[in-house]
Amino acid sequence: FIPVTLQKKTADNINARLALVMKTGKYVLGYKQTLKTLRAGVAKLVIIANNTPPLRKSEIEYYAMLAKTGVHHYDGNNIELGTACGKYFRCCTLSITNPGNSDIIRSMPSEQQSSS
Repeated sequence: FIPVTLQKKTADNINARLALVMKTGKYVLGYKQTLKTLRAGVAKLVIIANNTPPLRKSEIEYYAMLAKTGVHHYDGNNIELGTACGKYFRCCTLSITNPGNSDIIRSMPSEQQSSS
């Protein structure tokens, strides 16, 4: 059990890091583009919304495991993930290819070890 204040703090933390990636890094939004980056082996971290369809989620997790890429399950639906990216549309998956000035990849070590 995680206290509500701690949950909110980590969510804000991830959103702030995402905003920094959007400004300074390289990323792709969407399921098809995420799969392309995973197949090419350029994805550093994949973020999945919590209301992504199960088949899609498992397929992305499988590709990420093959590519030895970390997967983060975003604690919010696709609308919230899109908003966190500063977009005005829904987004169920996004792949970070270059984190820029953000330390988002180092800040999620638990996901990194579980997938590799």
